[in-house]
Amino acid sequence: MYEYHTLPNGIKIILSHTASRVVYSGVYVNVGSRDESGADEGMAHFIEHSLFKGTEHRRAYHILNRIDGVGGELNAFTTKEETALYASSLTEHLGRCLELFADILFHSTFPEAEIEKEKDVVLEEINSYSDSPSELIYDQFEELAFEGHPLAHNILGSKRNVRHFTPARIRQHMQSRYTPSRMVITVAGDVRFDRLVHLCERYFGCYGNHPSSVDRSRKPEFHPFERHLNRHTHQTHLLVGCEAPSVYGTDKTAFTLLNNILGGPAMNSRLNVAIRERYGFCYTIESQYVPFSDTGLFYIYAGVDHDALGKARSLIGDELKRLADTPLTERQLRHAQLQFIGQMAVNNDLGMNEMQSIGKAALNFEHVDTLEEMNADILRITPDDILSVAQSCFNPERFGTLVYGN
Repeated sequence: MYEYHTLPNGIKIILSHTASRVVYSGVYVNVGSRDESGADEGMAHFIEHSLFKGTEHRRAYHILNRIDGVGGELNAFTTKEETALYASSLTEHLGRCLELFADILFHSTFPEAEIEKEKDVVLEEINSYSDSPSELIYDQFEELAFEGHPLAHNILGSKRNVRHFTPARIRQHMQSRYTPSRMVITVAGDVRFDRLVHLCERYFGCYGNHPSSVDRSRKPEFHPFERHLNRHTHQTHLLVGCEAPSVYGTDKTAFTLLNNILGGPAMNSRLNVAIRERYGFCYTIESQYVPFSDTGLFYIYAGVDHDALGKARSLIGDELKRLADTPLTERQLRHAQLQFIGQMAVNNDLGMNEMQSIGKAALNFEHVDTLEEMNADILRITPDDILSVAQSCFNPERFGTLVYGN
């Protein structure tokens, strides 16, 4: 069971007890790349990098050495809707991690010399990403699917924007959005809850809350499209997708299971069997479901031989149609449920994965489902639930298709 507490300034605390000498901790902030526009696009990701560059109390080297110096690991990431700082360490160093999180979130100074150096790092990250068509195609797909909405722009931002970021703009952006009430502290480890609350009160309790300028009232609209971008690549990269349930959608659980059946990580997924194993048309074929707070995206990605593109598209369409036309048998559903329950258990057995899944969920819900509660939800799904959500989403006229290659 998870234990919960909320500080007077609005910061939520969640603990998952695990029997380990290692503790996994993180601070999740309900701010991401969709909460920026125009010349600020890319700012959330750049802030994630810049938080490690110096505070009122530490230089960059001391920040990096604070956790790594005792054998732990410190890292961060940015998504469309969240920014996260996280660490792994021995349990006795939990206070060290939490104090560092607070220092870099509330006392970063963004030294100009360090910021200028970090611009080069991010520009190289943009270059690296542009050299990987199997990753770049996702950004290009979202730009077309959500055209005109903040969800459309990529997380890294443009080179032009990054070059014009200044310490003053970074501070203003952060102070107006990264407020305590949008933060969640999550910990997975062998820790007494009263000790965790005491540490959080000590390091985070002194910061007052204030209104955030984050505004997500404008709902994105998915625009179906078909586009072929000519590029000189060894493979043709194909991405097809459609709108899917949001984080709060009543059919989110059924769609999650549907996605796992169709193109999840297991070798027996329908797409893998039908296209890779049966015909050898591709090395990678998979589907992904990404729920946002007010919409969701479902993708199928395949890297195929140039001559196999037409056949691969046809086979993908066949699998989507089969799920929308033919209900699963009770036996098929039971196998899919047991497989997904097992996958979740294996994934959550790693403390870092559990801590991160708690953090993501806690940004949107007051109560975070335990593994047992998630299992019960999965087992309540019926063949009609799967058929209904497939029929609702897998309408060919509602899909976007992006082809990237010769």
